Amino acid sequence: MMKKIFFISDCHFGLQDKQQEREKEFRLFSFFDDIQDETEELFILGDLFDYWFEYKHVVPKGFHRILTRLENFSDNGIAVHLLVGNHDFWLGRRFTEETGVHVYYEPVSITLNGKRFYLHHGDGLNDEDKGYRILRSILRNKTNIFLYRLLHPDIGIVLARKSSMTSRDNHSENGLVLEQDALRKYATKKLSDGYDYVIMGHDHTPEQLTIDNRQYINLGDWITHNTYAVFDGKEVTLNTWNVSKETLA
Repeated sequence: MMKKIFFISDCHFGLQDKQQEREKEFRLFSFFDDIQDETEELFILGDLFDYWFEYKHVVPKGFHRILTRLENFSDNGIAVHLLVGNHDFWLGRRFTEETGVHVYYEPVSITLNGKRFYLHHGDGLNDEDKGYRILRSILRNKTNIFLYRLLHPDIGIVLARKSSMTSRDNHSENGLVLEQDALRKYATKKLSDGYDYVIMGHDHTPEQLTIDNRQYINLGDWITHNTYAVFDGKEVTLNTWNVSKETLA
């Protein structure tokens, strides 16, 4: 009997104040503790961090606990995969070397136990948001990343964090609806191409839709929903992680 494969997205570590960050860590780490013995692989579909910019010898502070947890998974033989999102696409070699996490800069097509999966963070799919698509290509340009690294880390990381906050503040309710529609349309196309499951994140709204006997799953987030998907070798289900009041006490 195969072990299970888990999927999460949009934790956005570094977004909230210190107490909220610790509470989020506690929820996610409790989830990690609960699934560790039954997990074969863990896929994180982007925006694990709310901002990230990695220099050769410097990484943003405040993330050592989540980095250690991912390293522990890897050390225990659990393959951890991270698709970059629109908030943490500047991950570098040091992150991979220290955690053992496999990092992907493009969508992932994979077959698991005979089922075809298409994994995508979900950003850049809204044709109406041409400004973001242009900005995305600029920010991911290797020359621009090299030039940005010439900034002192105290400046570069602060600017990255402010840019992340500005991006969120400018996200309107109407824009979210358009984005959700774009994700569903994109998923429908991929499912028609023969994939059994299309799994994404990005819009922070958990949902599982059946389209022509195939499945589109949006993973929601770990800010408010604590949602995750799990593949048991036969089917994928979308679930909510609930921490008991006794555990919280």
